[in-house]
Amino acid sequence: MRYRITHITQYESSEPVSVCHNQAWLTPRSSDRQVCCSHQLKICPEPSTQFSQTDAFGNTVTRFSFNEGYTSLKVCAASVVNVENHTGHNGASMPTWDSVASALRNPQTADELEAMEFCFDSPRIHNTVKLAGYARAAFPPECSIQDAVVDLTRRIHADFEYDPRATTVTTPMAEVMSRRKGVCQDFAHLEIGMLRSLGLAARYVSGYVRTHPPEGQRCLVGADASHAWLSVYCGEAGWIDVDPTNNCFAEADHIMVAWGRDYSDVTPLRGVYTGGGRHSLSVSVEVVVI
Repeated sequence: MRYRITHITQYESSEPVSVCHNQAWLTPRSSDRQVCCSHQLKICPEPSTQFSQTDAFGNTVTRFSFNEGYTSLKVCAASVVNVENHTGHNGASMPTWDSVASALRNPQTADELEAMEFCFDSPRIHNTVKLAGYARAAFPPECSIQDAVVDLTRRIHADFEYDPRATTVTTPMAEVMSRRKGVCQDFAHLEIGMLRSLGLAARYVSGYVRTHPPEGQRCLVGADASHAWLSVYCGEAGWIDVDPTNNCFAEADHIMVAWGRDYSDVTPLRGVYTGGGRHSLSVSVEVVVI
């Protein structure tokens, strides 16, 4: 599947912003299932400085700064990405989850060492007994890791209500767990925390998902949005991506941008500034098959 993605972020200020420094994780990364064919980041007004580099997880991060005042800032990321269905979900070839967790406790290979960094607490995800207790029912001894992860993904989808008004980007996981409501970011964080609490490695994935409008209707421009899911290390079988918000594998409808330990590692756009008075923010995303 070939997609054109347009992600526009606009800030309006009641007074001039005098100095501003920003970081953007908006460049889709290439992997074994997708290729970023082109990417362009248009920033208006033109920044005083702008450059891109690779972060600790292999994502492209663009940094830009302003040393002159402005009252309006528009950041437009335009990308073309080819995504293929991942055909490697063969449950028969999957190791048991216990064996994967055991290997991560005593890593022997480069892949295990790389995966191990996604076993620990991160700024927004903390391993807890409560998270492990919720997940344990999906992880009986000697169960295939894929079967267990699929069952846990299904349970989260069934037990938690999608409600964009219930949380913000700073809502703690404990509150989401208690209220059983949230959005894709919350559900990804929850499942990652549950898996890590069992000794497994899981990373946070940011990106986009194509929406399917009702039959006979076109998808509205801007109806799509940034999305989040997770990737789980499965030993020699590699990583599998699951989406608890939609109870599915992340495949051809999911376009990956970046991965990290949690949302704080791959925030689409963040920064610091001085001045500006009152601020307003608007974001629109369009995902189109081409």
